[in-house]
Amino acid sequence: METIKKLSTAIFRKKILAMTAYQVAEADGFIKLDAMENPYGWPNDLTDEWLNTLRNCEINRYPDPDARQLNNKLRAMNQIPTELGVLLGNGSDEIIQLLLMALTPNATVMAPDPSFVMYQQISDGLDLNFHAIPLQANNFALDLPRFLKAIDEIKPKIIFLAYPNNPTGNLFNASEIREILNHASGLVIVDEAYAPFTDSTFMTEIIDFNNLLVMRTVSKLGLAGLRLGYLVGQNEIINQLNKIRLPYNINVLTQISTLFALSNYAIFEQQTQLIRQERTTLTQELKKISHLEVFPSEANFILFRVLNHSASGLFTFLKEQQVLVKSLANNKGPLTNCLRVTVGKAEENQAFLTALSHYFIVHDQAN
Repeated sequence: METIKKLSTAIFRKKILAMTAYQVAEADGFIKLDAMENPYGWPNDLTDEWLNTLRNCEINRYPDPDARQLNNKLRAMNQIPTELGVLLGNGSDEIIQLLLMALTPNATVMAPDPSFVMYQQISDGLDLNFHAIPLQANNFALDLPRFLKAIDEIKPKIIFLAYPNNPTGNLFNASEIREILNHASGLVIVDEAYAPFTDSTFMTEIIDFNNLLVMRTVSKLGLAGLRLGYLVGQNEIINQLNKIRLPYNINVLTQISTLFALSNYAIFEQQTQLIRQERTTLTQELKKISHLEVFPSEANFILFRVLNHSASGLFTFLKEQQVLVKSLANNKGPLTNCLRVTVGKAEENQAFLTALSHYFIVHDQAN
């Protein structure tokens, strides 16, 4: 064992050895409210129609390396003009990796803190210099003067801005993002993973900024298992990234299934509206609980801070009740003692609220 450890130490970079692998919680048997997934399935007749489309799938052949039909469908749905390019990835994670792989050695990458963990995870894995700029502690808004000062000092090649932000759920001020776009000499990636749950977007502004790229995914829409993300930006930028994109990165099942799903988009619009309605209801119910500080959300999840109680203790209690949420309780800074809950079906949200209320009743009586 010691010999193997010496071998890995000798081969792998120190930053890799110091990293921790991304952990996904075991969820079998739980009400799963931890991963920002669409909780709704498809009607049986639509499922049957989808399965029929797969009958002619030639899995013995390589897929279209450019996924042209799917690319064209995404262009049409998002009204993307021909002067802009579209890059498809095996989920947004691959697109983030491609962007960072293309940078010069020791390049600097910047993002707000807190934000999507994969920006730093992939940066660290590629031995890049990642800088996290703290958000305002009281409302998770951008600290614009601090952000612009950091741009001047560290000159990042790439800035990531999740819009809405994960794990906080809020939208950054759009005019401040435009200031960042005008101030930055590098690329600014506006990550719109949660676009189905908000009416705000920078997709229509790409044409106005040479350094703006917008990244989206079909995961939050309800197709998380298919692993498809896409990036929209100036053709010159997309063409350069395509040089390092692995051939056949979008498998044939994903291409056919996503194209079918997007051709039946009405079902996802209905589900999205249900999730938005449930978000409003769940937020209102959480705000009635005096032990919680609830943050506004434009995504399909809600962040809340536990007051005068242990968020870790609450997380464990919910898990014992077979309700799984995301614990951010051990994070330092503004996420201290916070949990994040995905908006589920009405009955799932009610089970969560019932367990939550029971926890505080029991602990208040004990005190």
